[in-house]
Amino acid sequence: MDSLRPPIISARNITRVYRYSLGELVALQDASLEISRGDFVAIMGASGSGKSTLLNVLGCLDKPNKGEYFIDGYNVMSLDDDELSAVRSSHIGFVFQDFCLLQRLSVLQNVILPLKHSRCPLKKREITAARALLSVGLDASYFDRKTTELSGGQVQRVAIARAIVNNPSILLADEPTGNLDSKSSEVVMDVLLKLNEMGTTIVLITHDSNVAAKAKRTLFIRDGILSEDYEAI
Repeated sequence: MDSLRPPIISARNITRVYRYSLGELVALQDASLEISRGDFVAIMGASGSGKSTLLNVLGCLDKPNKGEYFIDGYNVMSLDDDELSAVRSSHIGFVFQDFCLLQRLSVLQNVILPLKHSRCPLKKREITAARALLSVGLDASYFDRKTTELSGGQVQRVAIARAIVNNPSILLADEPTGNLDSKSSEVVMDVLLKLNEMGTTIVLITHDSNVAAKAKRTLFIRDGILSEDYEAI
């Protein structure tokens, strides 16, 4: 880690407990990690290991019950819901396994969506969205198509373009290749690697060791315990 710059993500002793009528589920147990600006970190774990809970906490979609969490200088634990929403919209992009795109909209319209509250005119929003699509390898011939007309790999690239259209400093990807064949997975990972080379910090959740191997470093999570050494957990 660059000692001259604070980590863009710093979490210490994060614990997340879900309470139900029949008892408690400890999803995260004293999880700690630091991620430098420009890093590419993969987090591996089986289903139910706590990796999606961790990503929700890192993405300010959920707050831990205890611990400390700073993202790009913000003390997340001290923020209210409106402030958390502002941090998410300005600093974080999300990519999901199931794409989360709207089928009734065109490719370009899907990517414009995060800009809908922007004060800039529609034409500028369209140009910004088009640049995001071009950056992930989708040219103008795709802009007016519906996502149902695209392959799985192309749809995920649209989802990545939507995630980066606001130029976030952090991209959180939850199993981005989970629904793709091996060829499409390679294409999507190449896009993520290119974004990382351009300076985007990426945290990727996966259960696929081949995908994790493309990251700069890998963390492991099991039963809510996070470690750089799988054998230690």
